[in-house]
Amino acid sequence: MRELLVGSNKVGEDGVRRGCDYYIVIDQMDSEGTFACESYGVRVVGPDGEEAMVPHITIDISRIDQLVELLRRNDVTPVALWDVVYDWL
Repeated sequence: MRELLVGSNKVGEDGVRRGCDYYIVIDQMDSEGTFACESYGVRVVGPDGEEAMVPHITIDISRIDQLVELLRRNDVTPVALWDVVYDWL
């Protein structure tokens, strides 16, 4: 499994870290033992170290880019990640 840091919403105007780090998670998914393809998921790490991950969301890189940008733009926290992904699907 690999990760790609896409963006951070870290520092407030007073210099205190408040936001999250947003990652695309890249993994391999086997299909009934006949072939494998890359699958993409997301991981969010909060300022306090709390994190959540949803793997194997899609095999389309443009779709995962849209999702992670939506998460970053709306400051989605690890607590809300699963709900937002399910609504997005």
